[in-house]
Amino acid sequence: MKNTIFTGSAVAIVTPMHPDGSVNYEEFGRLIDFQIENGTDAIVVCGTTGESATLSHKEHCEVIQYGIKRTAGRVPLIAGTGSNDTAFALELSQEAERDGADALLMVTPYYNKASQAGLIRHYTHIADRVTLPIILYNVPSRTGCNIAPQTYAALGQHQNIAAIKEANGDISAIAKTFAACGDLLDIYSGNDDQTTAICALGGKGIISVAANICPRVMHEIAAKALAGDFKGSAKLQLEYLSLMNALFMDVNPIPVKEAVNLLGFKAGDCRMPLSPLSDGQLEILRGEMKKFGLIS
Repeated sequence: MKNTIFTGSAVAIVTPMHPDGSVNYEEFGRLIDFQIENGTDAIVVCGTTGESATLSHKEHCEVIQYGIKRTAGRVPLIAGTGSNDTAFALELSQEAERDGADALLMVTPYYNKASQAGLIRHYTHIADRVTLPIILYNVPSRTGCNIAPQTYAALGQHQNIAAIKEANGDISAIAKTFAACGDLLDIYSGNDDQTTAICALGGKGIISVAANICPRVMHEIAAKALAGDFKGSAKLQLEYLSLMNALFMDVNPIPVKEAVNLLGFKAGDCRMPLSPLSDGQLEILRGEMKKFGLIS
């Protein structure tokens, strides 16, 4: 049995930017503190929501380094180090390990669309060369690559491959993964609106986009489910479903970054090629946030 990295709700935190597009580290620190003070159980930096795809190598490493320093051991710091280039993913992973990250989040190779055998080679090559626990990140809607349940089971044999962030949206496939893996891998929901369901199957929580603006709520949804209060968890998840949906009315992280701005933080805009919300979308988002008392 491997050690569990975290239970509950981890925020896939946005990377705030200055108007010139550079990383706003002062605001990043404020966001990290806000998360920890409001119940978030772990921080994930340089994930999809953190715009890892448009961070330079130098920026990527610096954001991870800053996150580790600011978190200061208060909650686990999970570094996004995935790439479609195995050698570069290994380099990022080894740098994050040297800097003091607690775990690694590694998306499947995108664009290349590795076969299942290729996925096993890719992840095993990296896991053999680091000591940190690895969370496999499956989001085929973005990558064009899906991890099969039996591939998870094979990868779970490796001591350093500890968990899954599952965002394929297919509850039937996820159930097969639970059945195939047993205690080999912890499973986290990668979709806010599936938190209760995945915890009910035996999952350990959520790696959340919505937690950027309602960390306490996402913590409670996960905590209730993990305590066996599935009715209470489901009730809260369904109550906030319209807000969760609003955060995906456009490509992530466009809506959530604007929502963080509306909260009063200086998250800035997303880097191109992502573009701002339309005026109509912004009004929908503003309306949802008002409905839940997040803004006045």
